[in-house]
Amino acid sequence: MSATEAVRPVEEVREPAFGFWRRSYAMLVKEFIQLRRDRVSFAMIVMIPVMQLLLFGYAINTTPRHLPTAVLIQEDSDLARSVLKALENTSYFRFTREVHSVAEFDDLLQSGKVLFGVEIPRGFERAVRRGDKPALLVAADATDPVAAGSAVSALNSLALTALRNDRGIPDTTPTPFEVRTHSRYNPSGESALNIVPGLVGTILTMTMLIFTALSVTREVERGTLESLLSMPISPVEIMLGKIIPYILVGFIQASLIIGLGVALFGVPLLGSVSLLAVASTLFITANLSIGYTFSTLAKNQLQAMQMALMFFLPNILLSGFMFPFAGMPVWAQWIGEALPLTHYLRIVRAIMLKGAILPDLQYDAMVMAGLMLVAMTIAVTRFRRTLD
Repeated sequence: MSATEAVRPVEEVREPAFGFWRRSYAMLVKEFIQLRRDRVSFAMIVMIPVMQLLLFGYAINTTPRHLPTAVLIQEDSDLARSVLKALENTSYFRFTREVHSVAEFDDLLQSGKVLFGVEIPRGFERAVRRGDKPALLVAADATDPVAAGSAVSALNSLALTALRNDRGIPDTTPTPFEVRTHSRYNPSGESALNIVPGLVGTILTMTMLIFTALSVTREVERGTLESLLSMPISPVEIMLGKIIPYILVGFIQASLIIGLGVALFGVPLLGSVSLLAVASTLFITANLSIGYTFSTLAKNQLQAMQMALMFFLPNILLSGFMFPFAGMPVWAQWIGEALPLTHYLRIVRAIMLKGAILPDLQYDAMVMAGLMLVAMTIAVTRFRRTLD
């Protein structure tokens, strides 16, 4: 063999026509097939925008109406009834309670059973007819400034305009009485006093769900779940071992948020710290149990994360954190009542801003404890099925 034949160059392999586009198309088809097989991801693609559209379109209302209101009538007269009817006609107030003492009046506001209280003093009708311009007291629960603001601003205009047509008031009297509003628990209407306590619940919900939603699926993907199952340990013990450390993490997060809120934003902490700690324990455990249930349903960590985000979305929209709870339609309020965050927000705001005690929080505490027990039962049951 000659030297010329030995150094003959090797022929280059030519790129097929449209090779780049064929390979890209093959990968595109492969990804669509994989997406179709991943039913959870495909459901998220459809459900998340649909849920956002329905919630923002039908459930969210930044100008709530028909707000629960208590009335203290110290004078039962025709004019007093006309005043109440005029207030109802504004569509902002819905009288649900009639009380007979100032103490009962204050208890309803502090417990959150009503958002407004109207007090009609003695001698009100006589003072109006004499032209003395008496005062009508309207007390507002201003822990949520958005919910109370529209109704308070409508008092002087709508209520008095409606009353001018009442035959008990002379036509020559432009303002027959004075409306005095008293915004309780947040007189200046600072948004920080409403947002900071709410952030405690929303941040805990997000972090606790994500932490535990990944717990079981992470064990499965790493292959360490078989090692756990080979040990003499029950499913309940496994669940408790995974949940308890995150309860401590939740306490650290809650303490950090509350401490910074008090120090930086001047948010008051008027109630019992121990009561707030117990309520936080119920709330953290409920969210950890829900996240643990997601981890037993998901096949991988991506699906677990998607389930956690799918649950977090209605929590942040329907709990009363971003939008007034009272402004939502009844069906949305029923959904909100089934979410732990709704009840925790009421509790943490009542303790921090109102100094509420346990009797004021009985309903929300009992519902949150019930949700925690249901979530733990489902989590244990689902984990047993996963083992089988």
